[in-house]
Amino acid sequence: MLSTIARGWRPCCWIPEHGKFNIAHNQRMPVAPRFVYTGRPKFPAPLSNMVKKQRGLKSKAIPRGITVSLAGIRAGGALAVDSAVQKVMRRSPDDDDSEFARREARRFVRELGKLKGTYVKIGQMLALFGEQFLPAVLVDALRDLSDQTEPLHWDALESFVRDSLGERFDQLEIDPQAVAAASLAQVHLAKVRATGEWICLKLQYPGLAAVIDSDFDAVVRMLLLARWVKSGRELDDWLESMREHLHFEIDYAREADLTCKMADLVRGVPVGDVSYHVPAVHREFCTGSVLALEYIEGYSVVDANVGGLSLERRNILAKGMLDLFFYELYDWGFLQTDPNFGNYLLRLDDRRKKQGSDELVLLDFGSVLDCTAEFLYHLRLTIAAGLQQDVPGLVKGLTGLGCLQPDASEEGQQMFADFCLHLLEPLRPAQFLPQEYLNEQGEYCWASSRLMRRAGKQAAVSATSRHFTPPSRDFALIARKLSGVFSFISALEAEFNAHEMVMVHINRWQQREQCGRK
Repeated sequence: MLSTIARGWRPCCWIPEHGKFNIAHNQRMPVAPRFVYTGRPKFPAPLSNMVKKQRGLKSKAIPRGITVSLAGIRAGGALAVDSAVQKVMRRSPDDDDSEFARREARRFVRELGKLKGTYVKIGQMLALFGEQFLPAVLVDALRDLSDQTEPLHWDALESFVRDSLGERFDQLEIDPQAVAAASLAQVHLAKVRATGEWICLKLQYPGLAAVIDSDFDAVVRMLLLARWVKSGRELDDWLESMREHLHFEIDYAREADLTCKMADLVRGVPVGDVSYHVPAVHREFCTGSVLALEYIEGYSVVDANVGGLSLERRNILAKGMLDLFFYELYDWGFLQTDPNFGNYLLRLDDRRKKQGSDELVLLDFGSVLDCTAEFLYHLRLTIAAGLQQDVPGLVKGLTGLGCLQPDASEEGQQMFADFCLHLLEPLRPAQFLPQEYLNEQGEYCWASSRLMRRAGKQAAVSATSRHFTPPSRDFALIARKLSGVFSFISALEAEFNAHEMVMVHINRWQQREQCGRK
């Protein structure tokens, strides 16, 4: 990879929507600062060739909806036939993991991929949040749904951006070639004429807000026609939560406000071994369909330059990531819930140093959970009880979160308690850490523990139990956040024990709770 970079400079930019890194192949952008390579190329061909293909978004939802419905009818018919075959073979009619089902799931995912735009985004959201309602075979297929979106030609986008910015449009020198494109938006670099500063513009596709609900409804119809879900109140609540989340993704005013809020919060964190930075919002160039942000340089956590840092520096970055999560949970009650690697950048000191002053850059606040006080209390209680091996307290917290019914059997209570205790494994006191995952100094080895793989298997078993209760969307988002944080730390191949650091936050919260009750 390094030899490839040496042959030609390739600019890289963060996509605020998806948090992915994308490179315009072999194109030299007229930007003064040198870009840093932070991810694999997104586009299979030079961007200069791709942008010649003028492409407009399909704004009429009816033909697109019909296509999805037909795909659903086909899949539903095929799965019905397959179910009959399973009965003849005396296999369980609920067994959705047959080759027939896998083939139909893959076929439908291909149809979604062809429709692109919001359909791709909805499919990706189903893969993230649908494990409690969708068959595993469909979730697995949806996880392979890529976002290979070609950028909209500037000729088709310019008038829309000009209308959105008004007189401010002429204050910017916008590069007509997109540096990245995703399902709901694309990113362009722009120079502020008055200052010469380069910024990033996240440009929402024209007409997106008008079709987002009809596209979502079309996918729901497909799921019902294909018999992958059964209608009911729990499903309706889950789908409405997803719809709300999808609207948050295109609410740029909300995202700008939340970005500023997080910037204020991290500025209040005491100066430590690692610092945090949130890109500044350029309000003067923000509209309902344009989000203008500070341009940030840095490395992805999976970049070889990060992997080459000393263990001491990687541990500090990992602790900073975990510390941030507990600030969000126990101090702020404000959690960024999309922790994929692309939503973070690492700005590094001299990489040759054994110890350095490194910075964690936080990106993309389209998916933020502003929790209620009741939800936060039960979540904080659940984690605190889990770290103390307090099963009754853990059950109380899970019941408050809606993960357990008040009349749940002892077997059901123990099943969920065991899963949470397993997920919180790295945060246990040193004497309760599994010896097989410790180094010679008795420190937890996050990567070699393969915790997420083990927890995923246990969750799959729990979901098949008659005691299983689908968690709320908020709890699913928190679980996703925690697993993302742990995966980030594992990518750094960190080796450290976290219990004492985490208990600082928990003890501070418990003291506040005691003062509040007096």
